Amino acid sequence: MNNIEQYKTKTFESIKHIDEYGNEYWEARELQEILEYKEWRLFANVIEKAQIACAASKNDINSHFGVYSKIVEAGIAKKPVIDYKLSRYACYLIAQNGDSKKEEIAFAQTYFAVQTRKQEIIEDR
Repeated sequence: MNNIEQYKTKTFESIKHIDEYGNEYWEARELQEILEYKEWRLFANVIEKAQIACAASKNDINSHFGVYSKIVEAGIAKKPVIDYKLSRYACYLIAQNGDSKKEEIAFAQTYFAVQTRKQEIIEDR
């Protein structure tokens, strides 16, 4: 693994969260930054495509894309924004549906494909 891949792996792991039940998840707005999508609306389009792929594969969208609202600071004001708690599978689908010309997407595709497969093997045991 070269230095860039190690950096990306550390970055994806550094934004991973664990809920009160021990389940891992990523917040979409944090993932948006890592994948270098400058505008939420563009990233939201990728999330929508990933949700369509999730449903087409007969998986429950709500189990992988947990939508919630949070308050963020916008200049001197605070405002509510939509975010998602994403499963590893949701992140994988987002990477697969992202702009493949972006280096960050290529790293995400590799990272989440490998990590998802590792998780499947662990669960099978």
